[in-house]
Amino acid sequence: MDPDLNTGLAGNEGGLSIIIPVFNEERTIEEVLRNVLRRADVQGWDYELLVVDDGSTDATAEIIARLSREIPIHVISHKMNRGKGAAIRTGLEHASKPLTIVQDADLEYDPGDISTLLAAIQRCDVDAVLGSRVLGARAGMGKQRRNIYAIGVLVLNWSVRWLYGIHVTDEATCYKLFRTEDLRRMQLTCERFEFCPEVIAKAARMGLRITEVPISYSPRSTSEGKKIRFVDALSAVGTLWRFRKWTP
Repeated sequence: MDPDLNTGLAGNEGGLSIIIPVFNEERTIEEVLRNVLRRADVQGWDYELLVVDDGSTDATAEIIARLSREIPIHVISHKMNRGKGAAIRTGLEHASKPLTIVQDADLEYDPGDISTLLAAIQRCDVDAVLGSRVLGARAGMGKQRRNIYAIGVLVLNWSVRWLYGIHVTDEATCYKLFRTEDLRRMQLTCERFEFCPEVIAKAARMGLRITEVPISYSPRSTSEGKKIRFVDALSAVGTLWRFRKWTP
């Protein structure tokens, strides 16, 4: 835990909006929400938790409704499934804090790592911080994937460097901490998993200063509910190409 985190977040940045897009995560959503809240309370964050149910057809909606009567979460619901990107955009419309981050509703990312991103944006001369699973694996904090997903990450990282001239080790990470006003300036259009490449592309075109910090990672399999596919990586490359001449 960073002993200066509470003072820095409350005094300098003014708070954090945590957007959690959810679709059919009945097995993990309660544990994720309670884990995020526990971390936030222990570390003294000034935060709001925005849960966007993207038309879930399992028991997710019922679980979230029950939890909303027990813990401080703001629930927004889509009547039908529109995609992760659309859910994030909906959450961004309701964000009221100066900083925003997305937290996946599975158990792959540890909310405790958010404090590392917050410390970096407070102490470094940057506009955004990415939590890198690659750097985390190198530091012994998580597993280094050596499969088709890892190949997809490499392709995306190379594409970002080639098209935008910036070097990142994990373009596809969920943990991207931005100032809320910068995200709104991007006028996001994403619907599915193209949120990550659209944000990186537009951040580069806006000249935002980006740094990375290592985070832990516990990947889940398709049988465990992982929704992204290798074809989504190909779509992401197309998104990076499409926004190469975008202007703010």
